[in-house]
Amino acid sequence: MATIRPGLKTVLLVVDVQVGVMAECWDAARVVANIAHAVDRARAQGVPVVWVQHESEDLPRGSAKWQWVPELVPREGEPRVDKRFNSGFEDSTLERVLADLGATHLVLAGAETNWCIRATAYGALERGYDLTLVSDAHTATPIEIEPGRPLDIARIVEDLNLGMTWLRYPGRKNRTACAAELDFAALG
Repeated sequence: MATIRPGLKTVLLVVDVQVGVMAECWDAARVVANIAHAVDRARAQGVPVVWVQHESEDLPRGSAKWQWVPELVPREGEPRVDKRFNSGFEDSTLERVLADLGATHLVLAGAETNWCIRATAYGALERGYDLTLVSDAHTATPIEIEPGRPLDIARIVEDLNLGMTWLRYPGRKNRTACAAELDFAALG
């Protein structure tokens, strides 16, 4: 069983909202606007924002594709975590950063829903964090299972939102909330 994290300290995690990731994502402009709203709300309520950034062969560090989208700019002093795997927790400094912040409740937004957001959400719950997935602030790139058989990204987003609504772990709370409803004070 996971170690349940006592306390009521909320942190916003923004995952992989990078130029090369968002370039072809479904409904990217709306999702980025919702993430920006969540970031503004977190900052206004004194909630730390942690930026998780992917690096890979397709997203080389320092490249134009690796950069955050122009609408989202980390502030000086906001923690940044580099990652190379789908889950923001795997082989990264995320757990240490969250421990330093005293985090117990993670609010999650970003990309890609079917890979990095899903893996980070489950990783958080398995590590004993409470989790709120921002239901209208995550997206993915359209892909085809085989030629002529595309995955419906709206359904992938809906599926993870539903999962985070119904899934249960002992001693932890998980839920969804849309960006406009986010009240970080009430989440803790």
